[in-house]
Amino acid sequence: MELIKQGAEAKIYLAGFGEYFGAELIPGEMVIVKHRIPKRYRIREIDEKLRKERTVREARVLHRAKDFGVNCPHVYEVNLRDMVIAMEYIDGKRLKEHLEEVPMEERLSLCREIGRQIGRLHEAGIVHGDLTTSNMILRGGRIYLIDFGLADFDPTLEAQGVDLHLLKRAMESTHYTWFEEGFEAVLEGYAEIRGREKAEEVKAKIEEIESRGRYRERSWVG
Repeated sequence: MELIKQGAEAKIYLAGFGEYFGAELIPGEMVIVKHRIPKRYRIREIDEKLRKERTVREARVLHRAKDFGVNCPHVYEVNLRDMVIAMEYIDGKRLKEHLEEVPMEERLSLCREIGRQIGRLHEAGIVHGDLTTSNMILRGGRIYLIDFGLADFDPTLEAQGVDLHLLKRAMESTHYTWFEEGFEAVLEGYAEIRGREKAEEVKAKIEEIESRGRYRERSWVG
C-alpha cells in the first residue's frame, strides 16, 4: 500500500483491490484505505470509542449519500478492529485545477452540478464539513464528492448554511477572479434539487453567517 495523505486524524493509503482483499475480484481496481490512527495523548478507552464512532459515522454517511443520488465513493469494507474503511478510489481530475483550465461557460455548468450534488447531500440530512473544489473529482463527466471525514448527520438550516459558506470562502480563495459568478451558479444548481424556497432560506442563512463574521471583525478592531 502507498501512503498518499496523512492528516491529524487518519492516514490514507492507495492499494490494489487484490493487494488489499487478497483476491482480484475487480481486475485493475484500486481502493482507498483510510486508517484512523490512535492518539497517544488520549486515554485509550476514550480514543478507541472516538475512533470507532467516527469510522462508523463516515461509513453511514457515505451509504446514505449514495442512497440520495450523491456521487461519492462506494464503501467496500468497514473494519472496526483496526478502525479502517476501504472504499472506492475515484480516479479523475481535481476540480480545483480543472475549473481554471476551461472556458467560463463550462466552469459555470460544472458549478451548477456542484450545487446539485450538495443539494442532494443536504436533502439526505448530511453536511460535508469540508466543501472545497480540492475535495471534488471529475470522472467520466460526473462530479464526485470525496473526503467525508468531517461529515455529519445534521439537517438544520444553520449547518447547511455553514457548509455552503465554507465552500464560498474556499472558492473565493482558490478561484478569486470568478468566484462570485461561480458561487451563484452553485446556488442555482442547489435550487434545482431543493426548490427555490429552501435555496433562498439557505442563501439568507449564508448572508447571516457572513454578517456575524463582519461584526466580530469590527468588534475586534474597535
